[in-house]
Amino acid sequence: MRLRALLDTDALGLRLLGGENELDRTVRGVMTTDLRDPSRYLSGGELVLTGLAWRRDAADSEPFVRLLVQAGVAGLAAGEAELGNVPEDLTVACVRHRLPLFAVHESVAFATITEHVVRQVSGERAGDLAAVVDRHRRMMTSGPAGGGPDVVLDLLGSDLDLRAWVLSPTGRLIAGSKVAGPGLPADTCAKLAAEHLAAARTGRRGPHRVTLGSSTYSLFPVRSSGRSPQASRDVRETVLSDWLLAVEADAGDWPEERLDLLRGVTQLIAVERDRRDAARTVRRRLAQEVLELVQTGAAPAEIAARLRVAAPVLLPGLGAAPHWQVVVARVEWQDGDLEGGPVAQSLLEEILVDPSATGPEPSDRIAVAHTGDEAIALVPLPAVSTEHDGSEAGILADALLESVRDPLAAGLDDDGRVTLGVSASVHSAEGLRGALEEARHARRVAAARAGRVCAAGHQELASHVLLLPFVPDDVRRAFTARLLDPLRDYDRRHRAELIPTLEAFLDCDGSWTRCATRLHLHVNTLRYRVGRIEQLTSRDLSRLEDKLDFFLALRMS
Repeated sequence: MRLRALLDTDALGLRLLGGENELDRTVRGVMTTDLRDPSRYLSGGELVLTGLAWRRDAADSEPFVRLLVQAGVAGLAAGEAELGNVPEDLTVACVRHRLPLFAVHESVAFATITEHVVRQVSGERAGDLAAVVDRHRRMMTSGPAGGGPDVVLDLLGSDLDLRAWVLSPTGRLIAGSKVAGPGLPADTCAKLAAEHLAAARTGRRGPHRVTLGSSTYSLFPVRSSGRSPQASRDVRETVLSDWLLAVEADAGDWPEERLDLLRGVTQLIAVERDRRDAARTVRRRLAQEVLELVQTGAAPAEIAARLRVAAPVLLPGLGAAPHWQVVVARVEWQDGDLEGGPVAQSLLEEILVDPSATGPEPSDRIAVAHTGDEAIALVPLPAVSTEHDGSEAGILADALLESVRDPLAAGLDDDGRVTLGVSASVHSAEGLRGALEEARHARRVAAARAGRVCAAGHQELASHVLLLPFVPDDVRRAFTARLLDPLRDYDRRHRAELIPTLEAFLDCDGSWTRCATRLHLHVNTLRYRVGRIEQLTSRDLSRLEDKLDFFLALRMS
């Protein structure tokens, strides 16, 4: 706004005392001060409001005005509430330095002037920014992206003082404005993503308001460009893949013009998101080709040739073919009428990125194919090291979901489920088929567990206990009933505690002394109970086979 516009507003009660030739100066902000030297807090273009408490005598006016002029302020407004009329020495100093001077009537509060200036300046900035955003959108849709999401977020920060970040659906930080600082804490990102996904599942239109601690955020969905909120047949098709724009502000009180501006920003970010998805086409095709070769039993030499093509694309500059891991994911919805493969594909492309990495580029190292409800990722490992315990380093199933479990659970709501399996690393084409089957088997183990988001890794497949979930339910019930029901009936009638005794005996590896000590029994009492167990079940607990049957029966029960 111009200084001249202040005189046209009667409610501000301003009277011009000097500087009529400088009224076309632009006002970029407002500051109230009674400091003798406020220059350290000025950045230029401000209308300075003062109650003149800094003035002790006439000699103070000249240095005060000189400091304001050196700081580049637009004008000075002095209140008449304390001293009555504005001192003549201040007027003379302002005329000498060509600084516009206003007198503020004692009936007008500085807060009234401040609110008016801020409202006018903010509205003009929003209009200017809208034009910039529209121009930037046209540039991005017709040519290469000019700096990605960070550019427009910097505009939000510099022109509207809005701290904003772009987050993935799992809470990974993709972009942030410089004014927003180094970034949001990881736990805050995860909570915002979870709130966004939960709100998206309800079908409510954004922005969604979230309060975390003392901060309020407004969450705007970033949908694929060209797709309206109603274009998708089912929100579940995109809920686990759409980005979001988090703005540290309460958009509930915003005028429609500003909301439209932020929606325009999300469209701009969506262009970059679509470019990233388009760039993934090559990697997805590579993964699909390798997967088809593996599943059709192609010769290892043919698979190896395809891997040699994939390695430079996924790991540029790598001299030799890397080791590989296979990750299998499955997204299933309760009603079963929506194919989960594409959702699982986008999800794997996201969660396989290092959680500490920022920006869209780290996902360029992952190739994911999908078929039906299943997605399969080929993950290159530049070098396979050995940890202190002798196990090979690489992707660990539990770590894969550690930071994304809560956001995913919110997006799945109560009708979806994600299960993942991770293979060991392999260094040759011959091992890839086995790695695929290992990852699939690990995923089936994860599927047997309770919870919306579950994973299992190859390290866990060594235990025979993990085979139990794959025993049919009727077989499980018959097996456990045959071995344990006689003991339960006896315990119910005689309070003999045969079941707890059996559990402790097996847990102590059949040691009479250790088991008796644990149960606080005399060894002879323990021998009597074990004998009664053997009599009731026609089993011999000195035999390994019978011990194993009892162990499995207790686990399955």
